[in-house]
Amino acid sequence: MDLEKYINKRSKNKCELCNSGEKLSIYAIPPVKEKLQTNCIQACKICIDQLKNKEKINVNHWRCLNDSMWSEVDAVKVVAYRMLYQLKAEVWPQDLLDMMYLESETLAWAKDGIIDENTPIHKDAFGNILKSGDNVVLTQSLNVKGSSLTAKKGVVVKKISLVFDNHEHIEGRVDGQMIVILTKFVKKV
Repeated sequence: MDLEKYINKRSKNKCELCNSGEKLSIYAIPPVKEKLQTNCIQACKICIDQLKNKEKINVNHWRCLNDSMWSEVDAVKVVAYRMLYQLKAEVWPQDLLDMMYLESETLAWAKDGIIDENTPIHKDAFGNILKSGDNVVLTQSLNVKGSSLTAKKGVVVKKISLVFDNHEHIEGRVDGQMIVILTKFVKKV
């Protein structure tokens, strides 16, 4: 089944955000390299215009997220989270954000697309920007606090997670153990 037919069937020919049935199209959630069933949603022109242009945002239009944030589709939840986060200066979006639950991978995806002046940028020891899912190499051996584990220099840490509120920390598995690593001790692979 091609992408458009799949998304139309999944959404029942309605906007997956506001439930409108008019002027629908496929919206790929940025950043996107390839349009897939997992990273696209059906959205109306009003929602897409406001997602693409902050100046066009009508706060009251997004009260629809009260329903769509509970979608079973991760891509819909990601868009709902990002828009609620963008509107969090209002009272009601912050309340919805506080109620919203996302699995850790979905939450990382949602946060990865949030770009504002308050979002910390994670950089490795050489100034390369780190993103969730990147692989890094340890640039020196590290003793892991609270453990007898020593993470050896040169170890590759695969599929790191960013610590959202601290740009100097990332998380990753070393010898099967999840640890927090300072970004100044890693190099992006």
